[in-house]
Amino acid sequence: MLPRIIGFSIRQRWLVLAVVGLLCAIGAWSATKLPIDAVPDITNVQVQINTEAEGYSPLESEQRITFPIETAIAGIPNLSYTRSISRYGLSQVTVVFDDGTDIYFARQQVNERIQAVKSQLPPGMEPEMGPISTGLGEIFMFSIEAKPGAKKPDGSPWTAEDLRTMSDWVIRPQIRTVRGVAEVNTIGGYERQYHVTPNSSYLASLGLSLGDVVEALEKNNANRGAGYVERSGEQILIRVPGQAANEQDLSQIIVATRGGVPLRIADVADVTIGSGLRTGAATKNGQEVVLATVAMLIGENPRIVAQAAAEKLEESAKSLPEGIIVRPLYDRTALVERTIQTVQKNLAEGALLVIVILFLLLGNFRAALMTAAVIPVAMLMTLTGMLATRTSANLMSLGALDFGLIVDGAVIIVENCLRRLGEAQHRMGRLLDRDERFGLVAKASAEVVKPSIFGVIIITAVYLPIFALEGVEGKTFQG
Repeated sequence: MLPRIIGFSIRQRWLVLAVVGLLCAIGAWSATKLPIDAVPDITNVQVQINTEAEGYSPLESEQRITFPIETAIAGIPNLSYTRSISRYGLSQVTVVFDDGTDIYFARQQVNERIQAVKSQLPPGMEPEMGPISTGLGEIFMFSIEAKPGAKKPDGSPWTAEDLRTMSDWVIRPQIRTVRGVAEVNTIGGYERQYHVTPNSSYLASLGLSLGDVVEALEKNNANRGAGYVERSGEQILIRVPGQAANEQDLSQIIVATRGGVPLRIADVADVTIGSGLRTGAATKNGQEVVLATVAMLIGENPRIVAQAAAEKLEESAKSLPEGIIVRPLYDRTALVERTIQTVQKNLAEGALLVIVILFLLLGNFRAALMTAAVIPVAMLMTLTGMLATRTSANLMSLGALDFGLIVDGAVIIVENCLRRLGEAQHRMGRLLDRDERFGLVAKASAEVVKPSIFGVIIITAVYLPIFALEGVEGKTFQG
């Protein structure tokens, strides 16, 4: 069978060259679509469940939130294990699935269990799943800061609260629209809030409680619809706009009535614009700034997503007020490009060294080039397979290529062909014609093709134990 294939390939050499050219073209196209990263992502398949529990101690968070959620998660298909953290005001449960589990299937199963366990949690607790990202998903970071001496139009200086507001309402929504972005996390600044501060003595004198104030705010801060009225074939919508737009609207909400006189929020409480409590801050060169981190979706190309995020940041910065600037602090693109340069340098040096060694061993420059041509062809075909299996190109998958294994079979075949051609020319005392060369090449190739294939199989078998590795080791060495 093998001699027939070799003979057919030699006779139909243009067809073979066309097929090889097509495979190379597909490989070149695959290279443009292949995810490129610095190192392989070793994060397991996991889903985080975060629950804010304001006022709950770590013990209460564990008993009333974490434990019911972990109990509900037990028994999910492909579940490997769960781990949890219970802190003051926070419960976090991490659900880890078996390798190879589809992340969207995993999140669907977790979401179903969350909906079922909500009735067992304290009122107001809303468990939320974390973003679809991994430990290596942080691909872009930037800061939002005010220029030294910059002031607002009213003459007052920009505050950390202003920076956080611009981040949450201007920059962050635009970055979230970038394809491949899973989340934009913000650190620093103060989150702007409306603060209603009741006067306890006033409430007690009027026979009101804090619950009455909360209830009044909840019931009187929403719009209501009342259908429509049809007139002359036209529908006129009827609605009652009751949503508060500012602190003045909140102050006018009625809490109760005493002696026919309405009591408003402003009569029993102070309404101001303030900021929420925070547990951390971000500084740069001793100046407080707002720091944002862009997280990438699982399976996306970090270089492309980081570049798109940088372009969107530059575009959205144009809408910021004068005196506010954004500065990229970390861009995965730079790291990936340096990694690509390292891989290209290693591959070029390795290929050049192989050509030199082949020339010294074979004594024929054309034969050395023919043998070395196996390297780029094999590389391009490898890229096609990597794209099909969604394996990223990184230092582990490309930087450790074994050129000896790639050209081993070609070296054996080419060397035997040169030997047979040299012996025939020496015996006949003349140059061989094309048909004679074709026949000798086919015969010489058939002589060593089986031993060379077995040699390559034996060398390849050395790498088979790598595919038996699991967990972090398996993800590291398998690409």
